[in-house]
Amino acid sequence: MVLYADPSQYRSVVGALQYLSLTCPDISFAINKVCQFMHKPTELHWSAVKQILHYLKFAINFGLQIRLSSSTQLSIYCDVDWAGCPDDHRSTSGYCIYFGLNLISCSSKKQPIVARSSTKAEYRVVAHATAESLWL
Repeated sequence: MVLYADPSQYRSVVGALQYLSLTCPDISFAINKVCQFMHKPTELHWSAVKQILHYLKFAINFGLQIRLSSSTQLSIYCDVDWAGCPDDHRSTSGYCIYFGLNLISCSSKKQPIVARSSTKAEYRVVAHATAESLWL
């Protein structure tokens, strides 16, 4: 693997993208992946960062829309890929919470421990989604 020539530029761009991912949840998973290689980025990682920037250039007019809805139902959807990361075998879990037709909260992150079964990984994401819904 060829190391990227300017690691400080990589860290600067990825750091800026981290802040942007707070308002653009569609890039949060990709940003999480490139952040894992901040200490020693390669040309391949820089290429991934450039792809994220290219996506943002063409998705600038996209966004979440808040629509008028008579429904006050809270709907929660969650999922997990059990041991999906080939590097450390940890699961990535995520959930979306809707109030009526509107997305009001979402999360996607790698679980902090290696789950010994898919059931444990599913329980973990359900617990996090439930805690978020109770907070809401």
